[in-house]
Amino acid sequence: MKRYYTSILFLLFIALDYVAILGAEQSAFCLRNWFLHSRNLHISWLNFWIVFPSLFLLFIHLGQLYSRRMPFYKEVEKLFHACCYGTLAVIFVLYVARIAATTSRMFVGLFGILAFILLAVCRYAIKRFLLHKQLLQGPIVIIGAGKTAELLVKGIVGDAGLGYKIVGLLEDNRVQPGILEKYPVLGRFADAERVIKETGVKRVFIAAPGLAERKLGMLIYRIQPLVKNIGVIPNLVGVPTGAVEVESMFNERLVLLRLKNNLARPLNRWLKTIFDYTLTIVGTILISPVLLFIAAWIYKDSPGPVIFKHTRVGKNGKPFPCYKFRSMCVDAKEKLAELLANDPAARAEWEKDFKLKNDPRITKSGAFLRKTSLDELPQIFNVLRGEMSLVGPRPIIAEELVRYGEYVGDYLMVKPGITGMWQVSGRSDTTYNERVQLDSWYVRNWSVWLDVMLLWRTGKSVCKCKGAY
Repeated sequence: MKRYYTSILFLLFIALDYVAILGAEQSAFCLRNWFLHSRNLHISWLNFWIVFPSLFLLFIHLGQLYSRRMPFYKEVEKLFHACCYGTLAVIFVLYVARIAATTSRMFVGLFGILAFILLAVCRYAIKRFLLHKQLLQGPIVIIGAGKTAELLVKGIVGDAGLGYKIVGLLEDNRVQPGILEKYPVLGRFADAERVIKETGVKRVFIAAPGLAERKLGMLIYRIQPLVKNIGVIPNLVGVPTGAVEVESMFNERLVLLRLKNNLARPLNRWLKTIFDYTLTIVGTILISPVLLFIAAWIYKDSPGPVIFKHTRVGKNGKPFPCYKFRSMCVDAKEKLAELLANDPAARAEWEKDFKLKNDPRITKSGAFLRKTSLDELPQIFNVLRGEMSLVGPRPIIAEELVRYGEYVGDYLMVKPGITGMWQVSGRSDTTYNERVQLDSWYVRNWSVWLDVMLLWRTGKSVCKCKGAY
């Protein structure tokens, strides 16, 4: 079975996608009839069972979703594109066949939307199941066992889309303590050929950015005939490569990487603004009962205003009042000054991160709101006022600007966000320098799908309440 796992996966996902597309068709058909109170829509069996599903499957295949392993957020992005193209292809077929006039436009629109949702949900569910049961996972060997390899392994085990099973590691030096200690060390770099032949792996990842250029070249030269794919992690950790373009200069045997600063482009900033306003308007309407409940709870819990305004630094350095549900007592400023004057440990903690883990100023309702990050919900009104984005760098106070150093230009280029890289990466458990680099990385690697992924991961982080205080 191990020998044919790639073919089995291929057939499994074609069958799964076909069923999801049929489900989308049937659901769109029923919803259209329910909305319009009409049952006069007719779709031929050829279109329903063969033509329409085949068009969607074709574009899924062209997106390399049956041949490549990729992070799941990237897979969702490609599914979205495939469903858009598939919907357009269905419309084209309807016009060519001269049956567009008798086919409901609502059905076609619902079909495209539901196909994307069902395809994404079904693929995620089956991939999580296969990952959990360690079924049909692609065996790989990782060459390197340092910090870079640790980051690689965390990415592999935490992403259902990749579907890799780590057979073992190769390392000349000491193994990085932590997650890598779970995997056997199969030998040294010099043993790569022997290990590949013994294990039968067809994929190898080289995660040794400190390896000398000549040694890396020789290592790849030796093992490339034995495997189908080699992944090389270059010495570019933290460098903005989210929109990288690769060119080969074959005469000079060089690889040229073109790096883009995505949010430096006006069109991308317009797309982000449209994304922000659309989701915020819809989201505000949906969560309005929650907002009213929290406001009533705060009002009853402690005296003072429900909403707290704190001045933060926005785009181009412009200050703005950042809204939050009040989570502290009304005399918080005086209590903080007294605490910092009398408690050297608290003063050191405050000067380090501008936060206190055990803050005596926090109210009972505030402790819960901070733990769940619900205190930040009123920032949706900052988004509607054009002062913040749904996703972006963490809003900071003026005193923190100096700590951004050479990265301050990235922060000032965009609006700060309600959530962002920092919030889904441990929040207050990360160091300040890590937060700064996360903000910079986000700005230079922005895409709509990165925002969607971060919003999704924010929900998971909030549920876990990790690093929030």
